[in-house]
Amino acid sequence: QVQLVESGGGLVQAGGSLRLSCAVSGSISGIHHMGWYRQAPGKERELVAGIDGGGRQNIADALKGRVTISRDAAKNTVDLQMNSLKSEDTAVYYCRLYSWNTGKDYWGQGTQVTVSS
Repeated sequence: QVQLVESGGGLVQAGGSLRLSCAVSGSISGIHHMGWYRQAPGKERELVAGIDGGGRQNIADALKGRVTISRDAAKNTVDLQMNSLKSEDTAVYYCRLYSWNTGKDYWGQGTQVTVSS
């Protein structure tokens, strides 16, 4: 059973930085997408940044220049570094793993990020 556990959320002042980490446990094989998504109150869940097995990244246009995503295959972790945080970045951040081979879609429980202005 694949499980994703996020950590690193919290309260930060505007202009500050946070690093979120997602630890993946369980057996994963084949090609898959991993990414960070977020959902603010009253809004739909949206992509923040994604990364595939080859390291190719996809970062939301509104966040380019402020976030980076990295993956450690040995540790089975995916990290999201967020800088110059704004109040509109306040949301619950979720880690996701989608397997192209099996079509299975896994999500973490989410971690709250609150940016105070």
